[in-house]
Amino acid sequence: MYRYTWRTGILEAVMIVVTAVFVFPLWMLISVGFRDSASVARNPFGAPTSFYLDNFKLAWTQGGLGPAFFNSFYITAVSVVILVVIGAAASYYFARSTGRWGSRWYGIVAAGMMVPFQIGVLPLYRAFTDAGLAGNPLSVIIFNAGIHLPLTVILYTGFMKQIPIEYEEAARVDGAGGFQTFWRVIVPLLLPVTGTVIVLDGVSIWNEFFTPLLYLGGTPHVTVPVQIYSFVGEFSTNWGQVFAGLLMASLPILIMFFVFQRYMIRSFGSGLKG
Repeated sequence: MYRYTWRTGILEAVMIVVTAVFVFPLWMLISVGFRDSASVARNPFGAPTSFYLDNFKLAWTQGGLGPAFFNSFYITAVSVVILVVIGAAASYYFARSTGRWGSRWYGIVAAGMMVPFQIGVLPLYRAFTDAGLAGNPLSVIIFNAGIHLPLTVILYTGFMKQIPIEYEEAARVDGAGGFQTFWRVIVPLLLPVTGTVIVLDGVSIWNEFFTPLLYLGGTPHVTVPVQIYSFVGEFSTNWGQVFAGLLMASLPILIMFFVFQRYMIRSFGSGLKG
């Protein structure tokens, strides 16, 4: 028979506090985003009494969030596609290689996670400027692909090592070549880890602020976080517009997470190893 003890009470109290800490930022987004400035000034933490939508209209029309959303979609989608294609292909070699060069190259790629990306931001900016890519979304795409590739390779390689080699041997007995084996046997089995890669890399790239600000600031190609940052002025700021913009910026990420979360659970449940 279950007994409610003082330990259970403490655990419940701790969980309530932890939940409140995580929910508070979301509450502030909703509370301020759906209220006018006068109501927010009177009670910053109050609940909205009606759905005040002018903040969303201002953020979308006057704030220029429409083009920024397109730029963020473009940069995120192309970067993730590059990471999935290159990461899966390279990881297949690393996972199945039996020679010493395979493990050495894997170690070099994995070591990229140990290097802070801030170290390479300015030298790469200079290189992109010399190459004529300054202010071009392609520069951010190349940067994102390079920065996120080590984690992507680690995830794919760890997952592929769990796939029995007998599947590929059976395909080769049936006459499949190397590419056919990879495309028709391995790729369909990668759906869980691919969902994990899309969520982890997609969220990180979508929310990235510093690199798009440095590479694309002052151009029509700025992303959503950079465009929302421009809402904040030195002497006056419409916080309702800012929070409404943040709410809209969160929706694509939430939708993507709910679509791919089952693949993440299957991926980690199948024993994904780094």
